[in-house]
Amino acid sequence: MHDIRAIRENPAAFDAALTRRPGVAPVSGDILALDSARRGKIAAAEAAQAEQNKASKEVGAAKAKGDEAEFERLRALVGAKKAEVAEMQAKAKALDVQLEEMLLSLPNLPFEDTPEGADEADNVEMRRWGTPATFDFAPKEHFELPGVMPGMNFELAAKLSGTRFVVLQGAVARIHRALAQFMIDTHVDENGLEETWTPVLVRDEMMLGTGQLPKFGEDSYRTTNGWWLVPTAEVTLTNIANGETWEEAALPRRYVAHTQCFRSEAGSAGRDTAGMLRQHQFEKVEMVSLTTPEASRDELDRMTGCAEGILEKLGLPYRTIALCTGDMGFGARRTHDIEVWLPGQNAFREISSVSVCGDFQARRMNARFKPEAGGKPQFMHTLNGSGLAVGRCLIAVLENGQSADGGVRLPVVLHPYLGGKTMLRADGMLA
Repeated sequence: MHDIRAIRENPAAFDAALTRRPGVAPVSGDILALDSARRGKIAAAEAAQAEQNKASKEVGAAKAKGDEAEFERLRALVGAKKAEVAEMQAKAKALDVQLEEMLLSLPNLPFEDTPEGADEADNVEMRRWGTPATFDFAPKEHFELPGVMPGMNFELAAKLSGTRFVVLQGAVARIHRALAQFMIDTHVDENGLEETWTPVLVRDEMMLGTGQLPKFGEDSYRTTNGWWLVPTAEVTLTNIANGETWEEAALPRRYVAHTQCFRSEAGSAGRDTAGMLRQHQFEKVEMVSLTTPEASRDELDRMTGCAEGILEKLGLPYRTIALCTGDMGFGARRTHDIEVWLPGQNAFREISSVSVCGDFQARRMNARFKPEAGGKPQFMHTLNGSGLAVGRCLIAVLENGQSADGGVRLPVVLHPYLGGKTMLRADGMLA
């Protein structure tokens, strides 16, 4: 959500930043017109309230003097002013709702160093790590590997739930679990994040706080009694600070959680229908940082490094790109996507997205901190990022480690989580 005071003070700068996002028109004029009308109704209500209070005091005096005509006139004036106050307050409230809805519907303002662009073709590659393996055979996609097929059952999932679901069994399920445990352990033991376990069902206010509502409700699932299934633990971890005011010394707070995630994939019909790349239900290890404005840009780089480090430990080649203004998410000011190499597709595919949101989410949540130097509480800055998407990491491990016979060589860092096993054999068993 945007700061109305900043828009009042420099509407041209607000429009200039907002319109860096393709297809977004200048709106400061409409915002300020609503704001002015709202403030006018508030002022009118206050003036009428003052006249009502004055007349109320004079009523008693007129009664005491026995001036019945003046008494009746003043009593009628009190009633009229009371009705006028209620009317002006109601109109101010309606305008306030309109203003809030407009501000809630607008995307965040990109940082100055966010690349300009219309779509993903304009994203900027920042760096690469690792060299994609060469095979003396045609590499397969994950779901085509003989060693994987016994443990990755799409037909059973379709019977249970429909399309875009999978049932993992046996060795494949164990590798999937091992990946999540490895990620959590690394983030806690080496990266200093606080392990957290949170609900996957949340209230409207929590989805509003992180920006999924009101604009993107169709992308998520809602239960019949009004809870939302979280699209990512960003929702719960960030909302830990909802309505809170912390001391600056308590920041940064760095959380990590491994949860189930649920997305309707409303805008992805026909995309990535084969395999488990794009599912309605999946697991993710999510990182969230709550920090001060001065530290948030550096925190973005730190979090990006945490996600990259997981891939490096797994020996998976990747590239990191800065998303352009036309490809960046609604709540972000700058986003770094990490794309892992998938030999079966002969392409890099997203496995992590790390974003800094500034005070955009904190304003929606009313999440503040008290500066150590004194002064009024300020809004925190929030960041979120995948560390990593577990299912996509499983795909990358399977495809990059595949052998000609259909088995898979597993990364060394996973061996302790697999009871010392180092291979997924072509028959689907660990060895």
